[in-house]
Amino acid sequence: MSHTCAGAVANDTMISMNYQIYSNLTGLLLVIFFVLGLVPAQAVADCADEPAAGVNWTGCDKQGVDLSGLDLTRAVLSRANLENANFSGSRLTHVDFNLATLKNANFDKARMIGARLVGVKAQGASFRQAILDDASLSRSSLNSADFNGARLRRANLYDSDLANADFTQANLEAARLERAKMFAVKFDEANLASANLESSDAETASFRKASLIKATLDKAILREADFTNSDLSKASLREAYIDDAIFDGAVLSDTIWIQFQRCRSGSIGECR
Repeated sequence: MSHTCAGAVANDTMISMNYQIYSNLTGLLLVIFFVLGLVPAQAVADCADEPAAGVNWTGCDKQGVDLSGLDLTRAVLSRANLENANFSGSRLTHVDFNLATLKNANFDKARMIGARLVGVKAQGASFRQAILDDASLSRSSLNSADFNGARLRRANLYDSDLANADFTQANLEAARLERAKMFAVKFDEANLASANLESSDAETASFRKASLIKATLDKAILREADFTNSDLSKASLREAYIDDAIFDGAVLSDTIWIQFQRCRSGSIGECR
């Protein structure tokens, strides 16, 4: 019995020694990798780092910086101050802008596929002809932002403030705009096919000549909105508020109207 106990103690001691040696070697290797500069750049990045793909500027003050035409793919710019910054023509695929300040920043013609802009303050920012497919812009402040001609297919703008923004000729196919605040927004000639605007507030918004085929506008506030010559074929407006909204020349073929009735195929201007 005593031999068994002695053996167990010896085994425990050997395991403890091996673990200590392993820990020491691991620590030594980490020190060597750090000294030789083999630690990934993003892990030791700071605000003084040069702009490059994967740079980490979390919380940095880069107000007014000119980053036009650069490749910043997968950079981390969350909580950074980038007010008045210039990103025009830059590659910003999968960049993390979450909670950043982007007021009056310029993103014209930037490539921003899969970029994350959740909770950003981007009032007055310009995204003209930018590519934002699959980007996340939920719960953001985008008042008076300019998305003229931008591409936002499958983009998520859930619960964002878009008041007075301009989406003229933008492509928002299958975009998410539920609960978005869209007072006086311009969607003229925009593509909103299969987009979800449920419970959004689009009072006085303009959708002139827009495509809203199969779009969801259930319970949306559309008072005084202008849908002149738009295409709402197979769209759904269940329980939407449409007081004084304009539907002159609008295609309402097979549209689900506010009281759940389906408009006849070929309906124009009013649900028949």
